[in-house]
Amino acid sequence: MGCRAVLFDLDGTLVDSAPDLAGAANALRALHGQPPLPLRAYRPLAGSGARGMLAAGFGVTPADAAYAALREAFLELYRARLLQATTVFNAVPAMLAQIEGCGLPWGVVTNKALDLAEPLLAGLTLRERAAVVVGGNSTPHLKPHPAPLLHAATALGVDPADCVYVGDDARDMQAGRAAGMTVLAAAWGYLGLDAQPAQWGAHAVLESPADLLNWLELP
Repeated sequence: MGCRAVLFDLDGTLVDSAPDLAGAANALRALHGQPPLPLRAYRPLAGSGARGMLAAGFGVTPADAAYAALREAFLELYRARLLQATTVFNAVPAMLAQIEGCGLPWGVVTNKALDLAEPLLAGLTLRERAAVVVGGNSTPHLKPHPAPLLHAATALGVDPADCVYVGDDARDMQAGRAAGMTVLAAAWGYLGLDAQPAQWGAHAVLESPADLLNWLELP
């Protein structure tokens, strides 16, 4: 297939940030006199960031009056432990090295705010390697709107039709398709509560990062 750039979601696709997100949520629960929840209660929702963690930890949504204050407190706690237990998924470093070795630029398109995404990537020594990083506040819209992906393609000087987008959430597939990109579901990620990536409209479901190299037909 023709491909001139590979774009990735961040949390649940390139990095496993669930332990730190869950840790921040449990720290907030402790401040409210509540016991910690196990990581398995948070993990499927980790791709949704603060919204997901507050849904799991407090049963609130953005429509609830308490949400805004809880979100602000959660983000402050999360920022303090951004890289405490977060790691790059196994096989991702080898996958990125192979992509780079073939001369393909890669980048990140995430709904995570840039002031969190940038230091996270830098701390994992990925920021300087990424050709573009688009965060949740880089455009007026969040995924599933295509604007962040179109912004990344423009920054790279690549036609969206020549980009592949890899993500672990149905919103990633919706955004990528709306942008005219090839979309691949990362089945090693968080996936959300629905956990049916075969029904997301992806061009393919990848079981591991190595499967991307096969899809791209990279040597």
